[in-house]
Amino acid sequence: MTIKSELGQFLQNRRAQLKPADVGLPMFDQRRRVQGLRRDELAQLAGVSESYLTRLEQGQSLNASPEVLDALAQALRLDETERRHLHDLAGAARQRGRGRHRRPAPERVNAATQQLLDSLDSTPAVVLGRNSDVLAWNRTGHALFAGHLDPLSPADPARRPNTARLVFLDAHTRDLYDDWPKKARDVVGKLRFAVGQFPDDPGLAALIGELVMHSKEFTALWSEHRVRDWNIATHRMRHPLVGPVDVIQQAMALPDGRGQRIVIVSTEPGSPSRAALSLLAQLTAHPEYERTEMQTLARESK
Repeated sequence: MTIKSELGQFLQNRRAQLKPADVGLPMFDQRRRVQGLRRDELAQLAGVSESYLTRLEQGQSLNASPEVLDALAQALRLDETERRHLHDLAGAARQRGRGRHRRPAPERVNAATQQLLDSLDSTPAVVLGRNSDVLAWNRTGHALFAGHLDPLSPADPARRPNTARLVFLDAHTRDLYDDWPKKARDVVGKLRFAVGQFPDDPGLAALIGELVMHSKEFTALWSEHRVRDWNIATHRMRHPLVGPVDVIQQAMALPDGRGQRIVIVSTEPGSPSRAALSLLAQLTAHPEYERTEMQTLARESK
């Protein structure tokens, strides 16, 4: 995975997904060799030369201005998240071309974030790192998302769960989401977004390589080059202890977190899902919980 190829592949993929009619171009030739936009058509729409666009897609031009990138984004009908991703990829490619790149520092949760997490108590919450590693969770967050795992695992960098790895390679997590395909697309899109923000993170590259090797579903979704930002998502979960739960997951960037986010789960007031989460919080409050229910889940997940 090189940032030059990421930039070129993103542009080519988006170009291939647009038809002339989508951007107001006439379709005179019914025997087109490509179904998407040709390179010359995109160049015309963006107001750049075809030769320049060719160099950009081949990773040979690393000095695209913000104005050119915005023109390409507009021509490709990119949304705001995709536009930001395009700028991230181009900026990272420029830094690489100048020999300026620095690996991100190891991640940890600071004291203020841990206090916030603990204060949420019965509200499920998880702190995720730049690569979707679980850096910390509170007791209900652990019980909701990964009760079959050791609750202390996020404290050990060598054993930290990773949400992308869990979604694609962990049977318990796959069964947890009733709308697993939607969850899978969101996970892949967020990893794509992270590539533009943290192109020199070896952990991110290793994670993507592992998932490509072990999951055909991930590989297929990765090839689509879709990007997703962290915001609000709704999912129906089928929890083995409390049954169906319709949840709202809100992800918020932490101040000075360098890509860290806290994901907080809520439910509709007065709904069966709210009652289910309340029951889960009550169950996790008992000392016997981890020695009985979670051990059972661990055995069943093997």
